[in-house]
Amino acid sequence: MTIAAGSRVGSYEILSPIGAGGMGEVWRARDARLGREVAIKVLPESLAADQDRLSRFEREARSASALNHPNIVTIYEVGTTDSVSWIAMEFVEGSTLREIIAAGPMPPKRLLVLAAQIADALAKAHEAGIVHRDLKPENLMVTRDGFVKILDFGLAKLAGGGESDVTSAQTVGDPTTPGMVLGTVGDMSPEQASGRRVDFRSDQFAFGSVVYEMLTGKRAFSRGSTAETLVAVIREEPEPLEAAAPLSPGALRWLLERCLAKDPGQRYLSTRDLSLDLANLRDHLSDLSREQVALPVSPRSHSGRRWAAAAATGVLLLLAVLGLVLFGRAPRENSGLPMRFTVSVPPGTTYSPPEVSRGLSVSPDGTRLVIEAYSKGRRRLFARPLDSEEATELEGSLDATGHFWSPDSRFIAFYADGKLKKIPASGGPAVELCDAPFALVGSWNQEGTILFSNFNPPGIYRVPETGGKATRITSPDPSHRG
Repeated sequence: MTIAAGSRVGSYEILSPIGAGGMGEVWRARDARLGREVAIKVLPESLAADQDRLSRFEREARSASALNHPNIVTIYEVGTTDSVSWIAMEFVEGSTLREIIAAGPMPPKRLLVLAAQIADALAKAHEAGIVHRDLKPENLMVTRDGFVKILDFGLAKLAGGGESDVTSAQTVGDPTTPGMVLGTVGDMSPEQASGRRVDFRSDQFAFGSVVYEMLTGKRAFSRGSTAETLVAVIREEPEPLEAAAPLSPGALRWLLERCLAKDPGQRYLSTRDLSLDLANLRDHLSDLSREQVALPVSPRSHSGRRWAAAAATGVLLLLAVLGLVLFGRAPRENSGLPMRFTVSVPPGTTYSPPEVSRGLSVSPDGTRLVIEAYSKGRRRLFARPLDSEEATELEGSLDATGHFWSPDSRFIAFYADGKLKKIPASGGPAVELCDAPFALVGSWNQEGTILFSNFNPPGIYRVPETGGKATRITSPDPSHRG
């Protein structure tokens, strides 16, 4: 069957070509039944004979159709007409992110609006066990009203799937040149470029590469040839954002450096956490622009990232202040004996401590234990008595991180949704105490005051245990650089 304007595929009338690539042709079409325009992706008969191409084509339909999200293209129907396989999907009118980036670096406000949408859609896919594996500006459409749609799940895979990760590649200069690794050179992760097995953290790296280009107008790892680009992805660092985008918010730079870490273990433990961080940045961008404070930055190494320097500074500052405020009393003789015991993670969950918190703590009265763990793709708090092995989820603790106890052991404070919250240790609704969009750690003293660190604007903040507006009581001296 020959696809051309005026021909029919199923109940769809072909109108005009949209584009073509290694995974098939895309046509604009009209749904004769519903009277709407759609996009028809067609795998020609010549390619359908290739079992690998056909499998990827079918996988795209299955992967995208399993996801219901406003920032992921909607699949309407799949079918075969005269040996031609096709997918009918939502027609997205707008520009690819590649076309938009060609105009130059994006202002941070617009960038964060778009990046937060992409991250939220990726989090949805990852929570469904689907890894995209080919995230790039060409696969991101931006509508005229500023809405992002992720396209082309042709290389997607179910996490933990048994298929080989070494098939074909696409080069920087020619997006259809065959190579040796799956994905698009320049936007793939180091593990992908090395032909190793990938998971959701590979998409985080690709996302970081895309946002780096949105911020700077330059590709993070583009070199003169495919081989040189692969080496750059695996071994080299992009131009530091302090030089490539000096006016960008520091928190955004730290977030990108984390996504672009060579070691997958140094990226986000959950793409949902990445999405929440971006949403907080987007919602508090005006706060960041009003106060630009120089934070200490340490040289980047193979095992660390600059974003960690700021976090570490906040933690050390907090510990110093807390030491003076909370523990500046005369030392008491410790007559206790050491105790050792094993803590089991609640069934069906994954233990997931954040970067600057233990993720597990014992109440001050020594009767309860709280564990931060992932369940159904979201971090939650689980509490259990020390004399029992049965842990119960604290229902109001969705996306909780950095928890700490009240001194009387009745409440647990934590951060979620850009807020500092508290929840009864025995269970019950969570109560918002104050805004805390970039908080790290905290402590609750006997006088009913909570101190916590926040790195935008950086410093130590104080809020009553009953809630209210947080007051900054200390801030870093910008003349002291790390």
